[in-house]
Parts: sequence; structure tokens; C-alpha cells
Amino acid sequence: MTIRLLIVDDDPLVRAGLTFMLGGADDIEIVAEAADGSEAAALTDQHRPDVVLMDIRMPVMDGLAATEVLRGRPDAPEVVVLTTFHADEQVLRALRAGAAGFVLKDTPPAQIVESVRRVAAGDPVLSPAVTRQLMSHVAESSAGPRRPTAARRLDGLAEREREVAVAVGRGQSNAEIAATLYMSVPTVKTHVSRVLAKLGLNNRVQIALLVHDAGLLDEGGDVG
Repeated sequence: MTIRLLIVDDDPLVRAGLTFMLGGADDIEIVAEAADGSEAAALTDQHRPDVVLMDIRMPVMDGLAATEVLRGRPDAPEVVVLTTFHADEQVLRALRAGAAGFVLKDTPPAQIVESVRRVAAGDPVLSPAVTRQLMSHVAESSAGPRRPTAARRLDGLAEREREVAVAVGRGQSNAEIAATLYMSVPTVKTHVSRVLAKLGLNNRVQIALLVHDAGLLDEGGDVG
């Protein structure tokens, strides 16, 4: 399968570099480039990309607003945020809006290519280490005010679903969750799908953010 990719960045040199880097992959087709977020919606309608590589800081419409617009659509493309910071507040807001993860602009080219492939396959691009760093930032900055609402939402989950959600919040893969909770990997996938559906979320990153907001990891000790 060829992955259709839209690149959104206000720096023409960055766009040129990403196009050169990603265009060399046999399974990735760059269908369009945009200089700001306001162009992203129209180009998405025109070219139907599978993945959008989205810069955060841009004029006219920033990447956060553009991500919210794109992810709010019925046939939304996956969005990977481009940033220079691990725990920037705007990155967290983009993840809450449904972005599938982020890559740093100084990430080695091969890893950016692999990130696009992973997102196209339905996997988030946040390593457990990066997940822990982000969640630590959440705990320090915004979890308190969000905690009661997040806890109420998670109360609607069945016990096994809640256990899987907490494991997702710890940054565990499906295989790791299966081993920890003595389930098969297909069963874990089924529980993750049910959690997403019940909570009205788009991906595992949003599950992790909600679990951390609710303070569930505080009950279980170390997140790693």
C-alpha cells in the first residue's frame, strides 16, 4: 500500500528537506505541500492524504487549529506533529485533539519515515519513554483541574477495559499488555477498541492522556 502524505510547514527549506527525505521511500507518495494550516483543509479535500505531517508554529492558522479541524472530520487523516520540543503545551493540545503522535524536527530521517509508516498502520508514534515524559508534564501542569472529569469518564469502563486503559497509559504495547494481564494480543486489541468507542477517543495517545488526567497511575506507582 502506498501512503499518501501531506506536508504542512511554513519553512520552505524544511518542506524541501522533508520532501527529499520522505519522497525517496518506495511506499510513500507526497501528494501536496502546504505553507500554513489554513491550506491543509483544502488540500486534504483535494488529495485525500492518509497522513499529515504538521508543523505546530505557523502563521494564519497554526498546526494546533489545523489538527483540530482535520481530526474533527468523518474521514480524518492521521496527523503527526512536527515540533522542536518534547513537552510543549501545544503538542499536548494537539495530542488531545487526536494527533497520533509527534516527531522532533531533528529526528534522524529514517525514524521520520518509520513514524509515517507506523501512523499509517494505526500505531501511535510515542515511545514509552516519551510517553512518560509527556505524562509527567501533564501531571505538573494540568491534571489537577481535569481529574474529576477524567475519572468520571473512566468510571464507565468495565474492569478489564480499565486495566487495559491503565496499561496503555503506562506506554505498554499490545504484546506487553497481553503478557501483563494474561490475555491474548487479539483480546487486548478488542479491549482497546472498546475503550476508544466508549470514551469517544481517536487513538491510544488520548487514552494515555485521559488515564494520567484521572490520576490512575498514581494508584499503581511507577509508570515504567
